[in-house]
Amino acid sequence: MMKKLLCGFLLSLVSLPMVLATDLKTFDWRNATVYFVITDRFCNGDTGNDVNYGRVVDYGSEQLNAATFHGGDFKGMLRKAKEGYFTDLGVDVVWMTDVYEQIHGWMSGSGSINDFPHYGYHGYYPLDYTQIDKNYGTVEEFRELVNTLHAQGIRVMLGANLNDPGYPTLLDAVQYGFAETGLSEQEASQHIRTWSFDDFFANRHHWKGWYDRGWVRMPDENWDESDPLQATLFGMPDFKDESNTPVKIPAFLKRKWKQEGTANNAWVNPSARHLRKDHQWYPMQYLIAWIASWVEEFGIDGFRCDIVENVHLYRWKELNEACNQALLKWRAAHPEEAASAWTDKFYMTGDFDCASIDYKPQYAEAGFSSMVNFYFPKQGDLDNIVYTWQAYADSVATYRNWHPFSYLNNSYNRDTNMSNMMNCATTLLLSPGVAQIFYGDETGRELSDAQYNVDSDQAFRSDMNWEKIDSTLLRHFRKLGTIRKAHPSLISGKQTVIDNHTCARTAGEETLIIRLRPETNGKISVAPYFKDGVTVEDLYTGNRATVKDGIAKFTGYQNSIAIIKQVTD
Repeated sequence: MMKKLLCGFLLSLVSLPMVLATDLKTFDWRNATVYFVITDRFCNGDTGNDVNYGRVVDYGSEQLNAATFHGGDFKGMLRKAKEGYFTDLGVDVVWMTDVYEQIHGWMSGSGSINDFPHYGYHGYYPLDYTQIDKNYGTVEEFRELVNTLHAQGIRVMLGANLNDPGYPTLLDAVQYGFAETGLSEQEASQHIRTWSFDDFFANRHHWKGWYDRGWVRMPDENWDESDPLQATLFGMPDFKDESNTPVKIPAFLKRKWKQEGTANNAWVNPSARHLRKDHQWYPMQYLIAWIASWVEEFGIDGFRCDIVENVHLYRWKELNEACNQALLKWRAAHPEEAASAWTDKFYMTGDFDCASIDYKPQYAEAGFSSMVNFYFPKQGDLDNIVYTWQAYADSVATYRNWHPFSYLNNSYNRDTNMSNMMNCATTLLLSPGVAQIFYGDETGRELSDAQYNVDSDQAFRSDMNWEKIDSTLLRHFRKLGTIRKAHPSLISGKQTVIDNHTCARTAGEETLIIRLRPETNGKISVAPYFKDGVTVEDLYTGNRATVKDGIAKFTGYQNSIAIIKQVTD
């Protein structure tokens, strides 16, 4: 049976005070530590919202439940925020998977093999951009979560996708009558192993009331699948983002909103209510307005944009402009909130296939500040990382509005050496530019039995391991995260490589020396950065030493890393 997602109160392993946004140093996205969380898998704060829309959540085994909804919600995240879980990690940004209402039914898992039912628990299969999925919680619960994070000085990111809506499913077809299935609602809700999505979807030009050919590409239109701006990704419906031809809102959405009436008010985004009617708009105008309404209503600070090369750049620019305007409106309308005083612009990063840290001027012009870096080293190699850091530091120094956005694991990649996670954390959290922690990287979260499915990627998204935390690893993440947050020069300072294991970072009047694998005698060369006679401190251990003959000696040093700063008090 499905394992219930537990999130009991976590014993504090490192006691760190919670701080208000107004107490923090000036925020800079270049220095951010981002915590990426799949809401459904993080913490279940309300079991009463676990089952909605006729979805089936338990198919009897962890493999079959690989992609069902597991119960994580806003209340659970709020509980952890109030406990100080994110502030204790030194987190600047919480990136949540999309909160928009997801497709109600299941999609065939592992593509045509269909070995398990795949639901939109991860937020990547939107059905209705104007309201919150009931499995996550209500509008007011989301508002409280965002406001609480903001009060802690933490920005909030969501996802934005202009390429495609969610897959049309049998259950949605039955509930909203856009395609003939020959099934009852009960039958359509249950996973059917022999069903073929490809056969079902091939006949979409005959459907009534779903997205029509004014909105999406149809199979009889001879699109060039070798062109990313026309290609269909994983067989998903593909919006005609290049279209400037006015369209009406699909009839199935109007039918849905009429059926729900006022009973769904607790989940409807108030800023999107007036967007539920026809305008003389083309498809992207509707979509951009729907997405930007979340910024206007809740003060969302940034988006991670999906498959950016599959959408015309000018559309991303239009989204960026709309979101900046929406964020200014939210700040002006909520002077009582701590985040209303923030002045940073709306932030956008994106997934560009196999991107590294290279500067992409066209995307920078469109409003992006980074692309997710696929090539950050994943082995925890402390013997060579200073040279990778040097390239990243040089990039930060060269481009004021462009920077690396690096990660170890995320929702579709887990190629990190998990047996060496302590050193992997060191390489990531001391890396210049944005460092993204994937939920559970800091606690030793293991793969689920979904690893035995053909689509084993679902195993990367296992439930948060609240009952089986690696306390040593968590303590290491917390220590490095708080040092990173307290010393922006550590992340955006000018770097100089001293040797294979040592580098210096300088910004303003602060210089820090990072030493990896210090010798057991504790002798670390600090010349010419720190003069003889001065006292220096290792920020990681708190140990102090007096510099003599250009050497700081920390007797009996056993740690694999030292971060040395001159003591001025």
